[in-house]
Amino acid sequence: MTKITAPYGSWPSLISTSLLVEDVVRLGWALVEGGDVYWLEGRPTEGGRYVLVHRDSQGVTRDVFGPEFSCRTLVHEYGGKNFTVHQGTVYFSNMADQRLYRILPGGSPEAITPETPSPLSLRYADIVVSPDGQHLVCVRERHEDVVHNEVVLLAADGSSEAQIVAGGYDFYQAPAFSADGRKLAWTCWNHPNMPWDHTFLFEAIFDAGGLEIDRRLVAGDHESVQQPRYDRDGHLLFVSDRSGWWNLYQDSDGEVLSLYPLDAEFGGPAWVFGLSTYQPLNDRSLIVTWGGDGRTEIGVLSDEGMRRLAVDWTGISAVSSDGERVVAGVYSPTAPNAIVEIDTTSGDCTTLRSSFVNRVEAGYLSVPQAIEFPTEGGLSAHAYYYPPTNKDYEGPAGEAPPLIVASHGGPTGATDTAFDYEVQYWTSRGIAVVDVNYGGSTGYGREYRNRLIGQWGVVDLDDCVNAAKFLVAQGLANGRALLIHGGSAGGYTTICALTFRDVFAAGASYFGISDLGTMTEGTHKFESRYLDSMVGPWPEAREVYEARSAFFHRDRLHTPMILFQGLEDKVVPPDQAESMVEVLRAKQVPHAYVAYEGEQHGFRQAANIMRTAEAELYFYAKVLGFTPADAIAPVDIAFEELLAKRA
Repeated sequence: MTKITAPYGSWPSLISTSLLVEDVVRLGWALVEGGDVYWLEGRPTEGGRYVLVHRDSQGVTRDVFGPEFSCRTLVHEYGGKNFTVHQGTVYFSNMADQRLYRILPGGSPEAITPETPSPLSLRYADIVVSPDGQHLVCVRERHEDVVHNEVVLLAADGSSEAQIVAGGYDFYQAPAFSADGRKLAWTCWNHPNMPWDHTFLFEAIFDAGGLEIDRRLVAGDHESVQQPRYDRDGHLLFVSDRSGWWNLYQDSDGEVLSLYPLDAEFGGPAWVFGLSTYQPLNDRSLIVTWGGDGRTEIGVLSDEGMRRLAVDWTGISAVSSDGERVVAGVYSPTAPNAIVEIDTTSGDCTTLRSSFVNRVEAGYLSVPQAIEFPTEGGLSAHAYYYPPTNKDYEGPAGEAPPLIVASHGGPTGATDTAFDYEVQYWTSRGIAVVDVNYGGSTGYGREYRNRLIGQWGVVDLDDCVNAAKFLVAQGLANGRALLIHGGSAGGYTTICALTFRDVFAAGASYFGISDLGTMTEGTHKFESRYLDSMVGPWPEAREVYEARSAFFHRDRLHTPMILFQGLEDKVVPPDQAESMVEVLRAKQVPHAYVAYEGEQHGFRQAANIMRTAEAELYFYAKVLGFTPADAIAPVDIAFEELLAKRA
């Protein structure tokens, strides 16, 4: 079939904005217990609420609770693991009031923590049940004059007040019981560290009556320690990056042993609760995942060594096991994310739930290509390039496509190659995408991750610009049609790129940061000292903060920009976007501002997700001068008349 030649960006596409949300769920943590599997589904068409789903031994699937509940915790604002199951009894954190609820088999949700003195002032995460089922241990966050984080113990039926097991550190994570209930481990850390910088691993030991008789520091000498677990023999397992890579270790009577030394990552950045890259099995082996640079391996580690499993998925996350069965979240570039059960003998995967059903044939889907490109200081950085792909259309002869440079959030985090309609939305219309894992991203070892120390707003910006320049030099992108977008930290990089560099034609900031200094006081506790390491101590380094904040360099800002913002965002408050809108208006720079009531840090409601994609495409079309094939409701662009002069 002969392709139709049409301008890039104007290609008709089967990937409509409705495909971004219709019958789409955001799959969260899965948990297996005997014949039952539970998992979380974020449902954009239900106002973005998170539903706990149960699949029984007969394969029958049902929602655990009705529409009046949503399973989400706001501890650290980002939340994470917010439910657990013990012998069929479910415990979960409810979004609306942040109380813990219990659901007995066949029953309905009943609150087991008290009403709070002020809205959302007590929050719970990382729930674990004692082996005898009588108690819960979890991380609690108390919002008073200041915010307190601690590990607490409470009766599983809610009959007694919570008792503080561990307090005094700024943050806690990942409590874990030994099988006999006599040991409890957890990680913790203090400002200004983040959990990927320097954490501590503690263990408390209890007598038969539940009285603590000993406590010891297991690990934490300038290393990132995470994911404590006990094997069936009572040995404490954990992940540490003491070697420069997050690897597996075992503590046995105070002697720490490396279980499988490898220049690969067996852990990740603990932005949310519930990170799980390995689990003990009943035969004294471990199911283990590791990797980086877009590919995750999985294997069974025993005294005989590592037996790798061949699976069809390139990414594996949130591994859960009851000692026999293994379930996990998986992804690949060509299939929707899924919850699967993994056969630890053959590696065969049985899909239990997909995030959506792909209705688009391969000829319209772009497959990412891993690239490594030169950047500042004689170094190289990493990214995934998605070429424009539509089996019915091609661009004009001799013309390269527009390119969107995607800058991920965090910034300590990473992008991956998971199949995503939100990327395919662009590529199927003739716009290339490069998703950049700039210096500071995880998956490449601590040395690569540390590139961002003291250099946020420099290294990330250089790497995003150099990724674009590399693709232009390769003939894969049009140097006059370069775009950039990103959310949160990626929004900050976007705003900086449009202010400090004359490379991009336009960009889109999703809840991005315009004034770094205000983020030291205006954000939540978890990240309130994050910038100490990435920028400098506040206020001593005020000049550095201002030097890297677009708000203080209004004279350099002349590139068109569209900004998207949730008005209930506590991580990056709306004033960050609104201050940039004022600057753009004063400078008479073409811009648009789209704000959403009821949205927080990240958009979860179907209508807003759809509108955001359409608005961004509409804005780029006006800047670059192409006509989308889509019928899009107009966006109010201030100083739109000036775009014609730019063209």
